[in-house]
Amino acid sequence: MATKRGAIYAVRVTARQEINVALLMEAKARASGLKVYSILVPPGVKGYIMIEAQGIHVIQELIRDMKHIKGQVSGLVKYEEVERILKPAPVIEGLSEGSIVEIIAGPFRGMKAQVVRIDKQRNEVVLNILEASYPLQVTVPADYVRPTKQGVTYA
Repeated sequence: MATKRGAIYAVRVTARQEINVALLMEAKARASGLKVYSILVPPGVKGYIMIEAQGIHVIQELIRDMKHIKGQVSGLVKYEEVERILKPAPVIEGLSEGSIVEIIAGPFRGMKAQVVRIDKQRNEVVLNILEASYPLQVTVPADYVRPTKQGVTYA
């Protein structure tokens, strides 16, 4: 699907060279006056760069004789796919009752806890602190926790 300015194309590059290649592409596009509207290095996707350009001919001119380019992926990248890559899933979706989590913010930061209850409407989780010497339940925002082990329960 094309955006208002251009279509989105994917280019394969050497892994861990995405940012270097994107900077080289930017410099070449500016110097050559190519109709490149945006260059995206998707987080968590190794070996690929997304480029929004006027057409395939612009992409081919841009990647010609460029170091670390493995090739162009055939076809267009749908806008929904780019949006899915850029918009991470909420933390609360990955939690389940009984999961072991690490608290990453607030007064209990650094402690391990077990999920007792999940309230998706309020974006909160009720936790049982495992490192406390007595039973201690706390309610914290879901953004304050990071899943560690799945399915492990402590009695």
